[in-house]
Amino acid sequence: MTDRYPIKRIWTILFCLLTLVIAISCEDLFPKALPDDQILDGPVKGLNEAENLLFLRGDKAFNDRVFTTENGLGPLFVATSCGSCHPGDGKGHPFTTLTRFGQVDENGNQYMSMGGPQLQHRAIPGFAPEQIPAGATFSKFTPPANTGLGFLDAVSDADILSWADPFDANGDGVSGVPNWIKLKEYVAPRPGSVEQNERYIGRFGKKGATYDLLQQTATAYNQDIGIISTYEYQDTYSGVQFDPEISNQTIHDVVFYLKTLKAPLPRGENREIFSGKQLFTTIGCNKCHRPEWTTGPSAIAALSNKTFYPYTDLLLHDMGPELDDGYTEGYAKTSEWKTPPLWGLGLSKNSQGGQYFLLHDGRARSIQEAILLHGGEGLQSKETFRSLSEDEKRKLILFLESL
Repeated sequence: MTDRYPIKRIWTILFCLLTLVIAISCEDLFPKALPDDQILDGPVKGLNEAENLLFLRGDKAFNDRVFTTENGLGPLFVATSCGSCHPGDGKGHPFTTLTRFGQVDENGNQYMSMGGPQLQHRAIPGFAPEQIPAGATFSKFTPPANTGLGFLDAVSDADILSWADPFDANGDGVSGVPNWIKLKEYVAPRPGSVEQNERYIGRFGKKGATYDLLQQTATAYNQDIGIISTYEYQDTYSGVQFDPEISNQTIHDVVFYLKTLKAPLPRGENREIFSGKQLFTTIGCNKCHRPEWTTGPSAIAALSNKTFYPYTDLLLHDMGPELDDGYTEGYAKTSEWKTPPLWGLGLSKNSQGGQYFLLHDGRARSIQEAILLHGGEGLQSKETFRSLSEDEKRKLILFLESL
């Protein structure tokens, strides 16, 4: 029998073959997802269905919502979204670095009526950006990575205090102390919190001057973006109280998102990295950068009684004159800084334009430079690091980049 539609049949066969080729080569047509240990974003394991939905809602508010004059931006601000300061939930860049000013000792900020404590160096049309008042000391704060914050939030005050050594009783030259801060009126103490003269232990921020992630979130909306909430209700330009520009639900969605971001996963295991880990302890880095913690009970089951490895003791340490900016927060001295977590350090360049900007203000352009800027309580470890061979230094840095 003669085929009445030979051309049509040929085109049908060709179409089917083309579809098959495209289906087989999809992996080459679309970018592959990065391995989980190469990204900072993503929820902790063990969230239930409702918690995963809440995480996604917070993720959307944090990373997708951009503020404009129509939905509350400003009039003074630093950034237009949360995610712009923490790209991929990683460290910020000098372009997004914050400026804090106005407190020279433990007696409080003397420039609150002049815009303190944070400089809003951008403004919507018709308004002038802030400038640092004459005579005010200031410091630059590079936005930190967000991941693993829920684990740090869930450790007990008692565990933090167990590592404090205010008078260097063991004589090792390290004397970490908490930053005892007054609570905001909307912040409730954690169960089991330790109170001292109506002050509580701060555990977030460069100086440990923020108590919990609710305070961190509400303050960031207000001070960074100029958004008023029922928690932080004063306009940063006029000081006048206005109606909320963001719902409490959105703030709590973001708080949950920050609490349930996964901890960074270590990357790579080999003899050189293991040798670097041993050197980390040998030269005394672990005295401040405490490797291991275990959380206490948490309302979020995925965070409850979990062991994790942030490499921080959550305490303040005097880092010497090189890192003394003449500015402080809470009860911390101007040369004291809270030990930053080291987990995720090797991924920092991903959110910082391909190069490192380390320490509180981003001044160090490499891990080695950051180590060599340590002073005060970190001086002995720095000098021991100097004495290492070049190969030993390389192994130590390989270990730090694997965290």
